[in-house]
Amino acid sequence: MNFTVLYEDNHLIAVKKLTGEIVQSDKTGDVTLADNVKSYIKKKYNKPGDVFLGIIHRLDRPVGGVIIFARTSKSLSRMNALFREKKIKKQYWAIVEEKPPLEGGELVNWLKKNQEKNKSRAYEMEVKESKKAILTYQLIGRSKNYFYLKIDPMTGRHHQIRVQLSFMGCRIKGDVKYGAKRTNKDGGIHLFARSISFIHPIKKEELTITANPPVDPLWNEFLNLSS
Repeated sequence: MNFTVLYEDNHLIAVKKLTGEIVQSDKTGDVTLADNVKSYIKKKYNKPGDVFLGIIHRLDRPVGGVIIFARTSKSLSRMNALFREKKIKKQYWAIVEEKPPLEGGELVNWLKKNQEKNKSRAYEMEVKESKKAILTYQLIGRSKNYFYLKIDPMTGRHHQIRVQLSFMGCRIKGDVKYGAKRTNKDGGIHLFARSISFIHPIKKEELTITANPPVDPLWNEFLNLSS
């Protein structure tokens, strides 16, 4: 098993996605995280036949962190409703190449997706076929060459955090697609889905699921600053 289970009950399962993994199938044909989670459930519970696993949300391939799957159609529909109603709070950590203009604030842009290039572009004003994107950020600290940000997205647009930070002039370490100076050795980027908080759709209990970032000197320092 190449993932860590962070939370599990009869309705939901949350795991820590590694950088480089894909959540669901794409043109590469690579084995997906969803496939691996299905195999884990099938083996653990000795389930005959196909295992139901609903994909609630996604993370970009070069991004790691918390991701939740639904184990029943009922929990899938209710979690989808929570996302639609913006009742799910997600926090990301990002390590960027430049210091933001302010130590904290809100970014509001209009994003337009280029399907062919799998890339989005940010605008200050609405343009045709663009979608409004909102996030807040906070500067937590810095290393010799990089700056540490906590990000709370208010919307869930394609590559939203990556493109909005780049548009602000704060390119994420390793994210050459959006202007970073160089790639990371593992092919990932220094953006991590740190936590997700919501009311459990069946149990009606408050739930916060958190994952620690990969072990490397920059993430380790970020972790120490936040503890």
